[in-house]
This record gives sequence, C-alpha cells and structure tokens, in this order.
Amino acid sequence: MFSRTGDDISGAFPDVLDRFSLPGVFDGELLAFKDGEISSFNDLQQRLNKKKPSKKLQAQYPCGLILYDILTLSENSTDEQNGSQVNHPVLTHLPLHNRQQILTETLAQSELANEALIQQSEVFSVADAADLNALRESICRGPNGYIEGLMLKRKDSLYTAGRPKGIWYKYKRDAQLVDAVIMYAQRGSGKAYSGFTDKELKALDKWVRQNTTGRFGPVKEVAKALVFEVAFDAAHSSKRHKSGVALRFPRIHRIRWDKPAAEADQLIEFKQLPAIP
Repeated sequence: MFSRTGDDISGAFPDVLDRFSLPGVFDGELLAFKDGEISSFNDLQQRLNKKKPSKKLQAQYPCGLILYDILTLSENSTDEQNGSQVNHPVLTHLPLHNRQQILTETLAQSELANEALIQQSEVFSVADAADLNALRESICRGPNGYIEGLMLKRKDSLYTAGRPKGIWYKYKRDAQLVDAVIMYAQRGSGKAYSGFTDKELKALDKWVRQNTTGRFGPVKEVAKALVFEVAFDAAHSSKRHKSGVALRFPRIHRIRWDKPAAEADQLIEFKQLPAIP
C-alpha cells in the first residue's frame, strides 16, 4: 500500500492488507471507520506513521478502503460473450466507464463482495447543474465534514497520474466559518500566498505593531481585540492544542475590522457544536 506521495505505508495498516486479496493495482481512499461508517480524519491520523500498530490500536481505529479505480488486474477473467479466458494486465488505456465496470465485476466476484471495510465508491448520475448542486447539498449536509464533496470525472477519461486538468474536478463542500480573536502574530518571510491584499497586509502589520503587548522571540503577543473570520473544512477534539480543538485546513477568510472581540465565537460554545466529534 502506497500513499499518494509514493511512501510505502503497508506496515501501518496490516489489517487492511489482510482483508484485501485482489491481485492488481487499485486507486482509492484510505479511511478510518466507526461502527461501519466513515469516521473522522482525526481517527485515521491515530494510525498514520505507526510502523507496527498494536492489535488494540487496530481494533480501536479500524481502517479500510473506498476504491475509485482499477489500473491493472493480474488474474484471468471470463469473457461473457464467448466464454474464453481474457487477461487484463493493464487497464489504463480504457476509458473510466469501462474501468468502473471491470472494478464492479471484479469486486462482485471476489470474497470482498461482503467486506464492509472494502467498498467501491458510489457513482451518481445528474441531469443538469441544478441536479448536481442538489446532490452536492444533500451529500454535504452532515456537519462533521467527513464527506468533503463530489469528484466530477469525465466518463471517457483515461487514468492520468498527478492532478489532471480538464477531466477531473473536485466540487467541495462549503467551508465552515468561525469568528476568532487573534492572540499572537509572527512576521513571515519569503513569498507566500496569504489571501490578503497588499492594502490589508499593510493595515494588519500596522495594527500588530501598535497593539503588541509582549514578545516571545519572533512571536508577538497582541491585544485581544481583532477578529478574524476563519474558514475550515472540519474540526475535532485535540489534546495537542491548548484550546482542545484542531481545525482541518484552516485559512483566514477575512478580517472583521467591524466586529468587536466581545462578539467573537466563544470556545465553550464552539466545542459543543455537532461539527466537533
């Protein structure tokens, strides 16, 4: 089993490999499960980078696969039209809809047909943009953020490594938002995309310099007076952070110059939201 960066992670997931017995090369998503349902990314992180996970850890955070695609199939299969044995060593020259059909048939004929933690990704059909938007809204309705959105793929697309443009699109769920008060600031270095305009950066830099109340090396403590609207994909409890909460893919959405700090979201209330398992 390899990560998308090419790292061999087989040792961290012996339970997944024990369940998976098909000879071939498959593309899919590694996920944690709880009571047969997809669980949080935080649960998956408990298993990542564990070279030899204990049986207790495997039982506490069971993992499995959602299969998206099949690249090669090493064993012979039967051609339904003439009953002859056909070998499918490499399938990447076939369009997506053919590869999906082969994947569906392969799983149905294997011992994985009744394996709850090895599944094929669900395929949806839509008639128009309104239908697509309604589907996205219904799928992303859950507050926990486990489902990130839809993948839109051309049915005639060939399998392409990397991030192909023009044939696959990620239609993500809308970000969740929280109003948070800035407590510390540190000047950046080099060129990086911050999401701020030059005007906003100058105003923010001026505010930090005028409202510094303490220093810890390069880090400045600032007056608890400025509100940032922070966008994030999901949130979960965390023992690593003093707040007790960690945000997945947090980014500054906008500076709320207009909002007093007293009107920002309260941590005790935020932690009670259903979005935080």
